[in-house]
Amino acid sequence: MIGKYKVITLCGSTRFKEQFLEAQKRLTLAGNIVISVGLFGHSGDDEVWTEGTKEMLDDMHKRKIDMADSIFVINVGGYIGDSTRSEIEYAKKNGKEVEYLDNTCR
Repeated sequence: MIGKYKVITLCGSTRFKEQFLEAQKRLTLAGNIVISVGLFGHSGDDEVWTEGTKEMLDDMHKRKIDMADSIFVINVGGYIGDSTRSEIEYAKKNGKEVEYLDNTCR
């Protein structure tokens, strides 16, 4: 297992900060390189809402998807917002595997 690691980018609403951190920990311990969000705008990181920052972060997240083998969607209770839906479509269009935290709700 050493030396061959799958790269996974986490996607989902930043309101689910605890679930992001838990998924990052679990996937890392399972032998994956995990790429996550840099700020949690819906969980108190107000810098996200300054002019131009959200657009930059959204674009930056697509570049993180480019670097990954797959994405892991944090869809607590089945919730998938517009930004996350866009990231899922982008990942699929670019041949990335898509996995979900909640497989019963997609």
